Amino acid sequence: MSSFTSPLSVTPLDDGRTWVLNRSFTYHICTKCSRNKITVPKGFCTDFASVPQIFWNILPPWGKYGKSAVIHDYIYQTHCRTRKEADAIFKEAMEVLGVPTWQVISMWLAVRLFGWLAWHKSS
Repeated sequence: MSSFTSPLSVTPLDDGRTWVLNRSFTYHICTKCSRNKITVPKGFCTDFASVPQIFWNILPPWGKYGKSAVIHDYIYQTHCRTRKEADAIFKEAMEVLGVPTWQVISMWLAVRLFGWLAWHKSS
């Protein structure tokens, strides 16, 4: 099973929506200690899950899926993987974190349907 091998340490910025990583953060894809991994560097900025505010009552920007959202943001900003891979890694990481199935499916479908907007914005 995949794994997060380091804790997530972040500090909020003054804008109230953006957080900066205090140290690097790694996720191993597919299996624990896999060489296939994503390392988000110290200093990376994230807004966690980019959920429209109207939906925050059911899917707030930060939740059990927070670590997976940081990985997803990093891939979307750097394009170090394809968009399809980024979305699959996001889904897998949420499952690893034990996010409820309805949230995993809802958030994965949202990024598959609408993620192209953020993907092209960051390219």
